[in-house]
Amino acid sequence: MLEVTRLNAWYGDAQALFDVSLQVKPGELVVLDGLNGAGKSSLLQSLMGLGPRAQGGIVFAGRDISHLPTHRRALMGLGYVPENRRLFADLTVLENLTVAARPGVSHGQQPDMYGQLEQVFAMFAPLKPLRKRRAAEMSGGEQQMLSIARTLMTAPTMLLLDEPCEGIAPVLVESIRDALLALKAQGLPMLIAEQNALLSDHADRVITLVTGHISRPLSEHNET
Repeated sequence: MLEVTRLNAWYGDAQALFDVSLQVKPGELVVLDGLNGAGKSSLLQSLMGLGPRAQGGIVFAGRDISHLPTHRRALMGLGYVPENRRLFADLTVLENLTVAARPGVSHGQQPDMYGQLEQVFAMFAPLKPLRKRRAAEMSGGEQQMLSIARTLMTAPTMLLLDEPCEGIAPVLVESIRDALLALKAQGLPMLIAEQNALLSDHADRVITLVTGHISRPLSEHNET
């Protein structure tokens, strides 16, 4: 589904990623672990064509996307939930969701928007009674749910999530975890930057970044 080969990234002259290579197979949940500043956000932004200047191979759904602009990557089905959420603060929950829905890819027709809304409200139940509330008036955890739900309205075929459980009340962390695991059960592949063990414990693989490098397990270093 996603194959990254020797990806390097820079902010000006400062290099943030060094020859990062990884794979996410169909249906997999892969967690990016690492301390703050390790390069997790830089990696996800590079995959979406945002942020740093990047160089290397990025193949998504069998196609090289390394030179495509961000909107083309999104149209191909790569969904991105940034750490800062980027919601429309003055719009309601419902408006944030409906503005994200896009025409169906196969026949150029609008998907069943009401069906999509019911699906995301079923997955993120705390959002349903807040349909008419402005995003600016929501808690951090509620905003994070809305950010993920809004990305799901674009009908992605893979999700990139940056610290979805960071700084959120424990009860909402559990709701977000359960929603993400439900998506995994439906076969949606995900690459998640997250230090919370609640997700790592359910991951197919955990990849650790250290100062922009992928950290290899000790057993690999000792192989001869």
